[in-house]
Amino acid sequence: MKIIHKRIYITLIFILLLISGLGARLVQLQLVSTESFTDKKINLIEGSVKQRTQEMVVDDGRGKFEDKNGQSLTSITHNRLVLFPFLEKMKWPVQQVSEIVGMQPKELTNRLTNRLVNAKTPVVITKELSHAQVEKINALKVPGVFGIPLKDERPVPLAEHLIGLEAQSKQIIEEKYSDKLKNGAIKSTTPVGISGMQRAFDEFLLPEQESKLLYHVDRLGGPMFGIDVKYTGTANPYYPVSVRTTLDLSAQELVENTLNHYKLKDGGAVLIDIKSNKVIAMASRPSINKKDPFKKQNGSDSVENRLLTPQTPGSIFKTVTAAAALEQNKIQPSLTYNCDKSIYGNNVEEDHQKGQLTFEESFAQSCNATFAQLAKEMIISNPNILEQYADKLGLIQPVGWTGDVFHFEHFKQFLGEKSGRIWTNAREKKVPNAIGQTAIGQLDVKVTPLAVANMMASIARGGEKKQVKAVDALEYKNNTSLYTFKEHELKGDTINKATAASMQQLLKGVVQSEKGTGRRFQTLPYEVAGKSGTAEINVKDDIVNKWFAGYFPADNPKYAMVVVDLNTKSAISPTNSVFYDIVKGMYDLNTR
Repeated sequence: MKIIHKRIYITLIFILLLISGLGARLVQLQLVSTESFTDKKINLIEGSVKQRTQEMVVDDGRGKFEDKNGQSLTSITHNRLVLFPFLEKMKWPVQQVSEIVGMQPKELTNRLTNRLVNAKTPVVITKELSHAQVEKINALKVPGVFGIPLKDERPVPLAEHLIGLEAQSKQIIEEKYSDKLKNGAIKSTTPVGISGMQRAFDEFLLPEQESKLLYHVDRLGGPMFGIDVKYTGTANPYYPVSVRTTLDLSAQELVENTLNHYKLKDGGAVLIDIKSNKVIAMASRPSINKKDPFKKQNGSDSVENRLLTPQTPGSIFKTVTAAAALEQNKIQPSLTYNCDKSIYGNNVEEDHQKGQLTFEESFAQSCNATFAQLAKEMIISNPNILEQYADKLGLIQPVGWTGDVFHFEHFKQFLGEKSGRIWTNAREKKVPNAIGQTAIGQLDVKVTPLAVANMMASIARGGEKKQVKAVDALEYKNNTSLYTFKEHELKGDTINKATAASMQQLLKGVVQSEKGTGRRFQTLPYEVAGKSGTAEINVKDDIVNKWFAGYFPADNPKYAMVVVDLNTKSAISPTNSVFYDIVKGMYDLNTR
């Protein structure tokens, strides 16, 4: 008997311990570790809610990029019909809905039954709806049937290199935002900026909370009719923040479409408002490889903005040599130069001979010998003359907006913008052939297309140098200002007004002259002033960089622009055609 009682006691104790263990486990699950279960930090509350909800993310909560007029640069908003999955298991007025949206009932039901996405994911009918159609659908008050505005990515990305990419990066999150990660403000899966302005402005753009449509369902996946659809999102009137760029959506689309039309593969175009020195449009090629943005293409990452990267300018650099010669009083109006000769003194090929030309004619027809000779004369008395005038015209230093923004010192709007260079070896300044090559933008000379556009804008303004802006302001959700980016001057000396006026006449001559290299642009509705450039990259294979840089209208300058086709063949380059069509397109936009 005693043995039996002992066994009963042991069994009861075991049962009590088991019940206590289960109780302790329940306490852990429901009270202690609800938001951080196991070493994997599983949020049990979120998990249980997900089991009983069907949801659709309407907005990820990340800050947005807008053009100067407040239009989104990264997305397009469309009114869509949204159908929740549980409709498949219930009767709903499909006939009425189909009549409102103009689709066959079977088409709608097939979308529900044949969806390829997760069974809990609502179905979005891609047909765009009018505002009136949305109102009629929502007036039906059918559970799981909604007409709502949804944001879609633009089918053709705009200014993708300038705006940049966002992606999940656990490494960046842990390195830059460890505090936010610890306090739960963001997750390790929260997208962050990895290039361009997405990266530069990342700390302002981080999401506060996603906006979702939530519908609660029972254990069989049917709707809980006592609970209506809920919109969850931040009630904060200030976030998310919008980045108000200086871009003009219409101009940006014009530039993108023109580059695509002429299939420019490597290079791009940048358009600047001369008065404010703001970027109106910027497009780089090749397009970003979204699957592997840092994969090399033509020796550079596809995510690299070619307009911020130093390139060999060729005859574009004659603008610098000419400005130096004018300001140093090296020009005699009656003096002519032998343009049958090369920069080395030997005869050029017969079809490239230009005869005896004045300084103005030499600039218009891009005679190499003239500028090589001028540089050799000037460098005797001042070995640093070329880099000094390159700096006066803003070609060497980065020209993008830089300044202190809140606690960010030396904040840069153009991440990845590099400095230009004139020489890599000071000893070359004593070598005549090296001087000649440098004077015409060859040898070691490299400048960014953005800096070239800024140079043209500076000349058009009479020599005044400014930093280039791509962003005007950061704005709260309620459209009030968080921060305004004021105009900044570009540091350093400038050319004088008389030199700038003379340069303006030279740049006009390139287009107006009967034999000028830009004479094709004479037929445009806007008069153009500018300079062409063909930089030899690989002589053996006839590979060049083909440029045209200038401003328009010539007598009342409004826009400065650079088009560059990199690593191409001169005979097939569409550079001039791209420049021509963009100028004509801007005229059409401004007069329609």
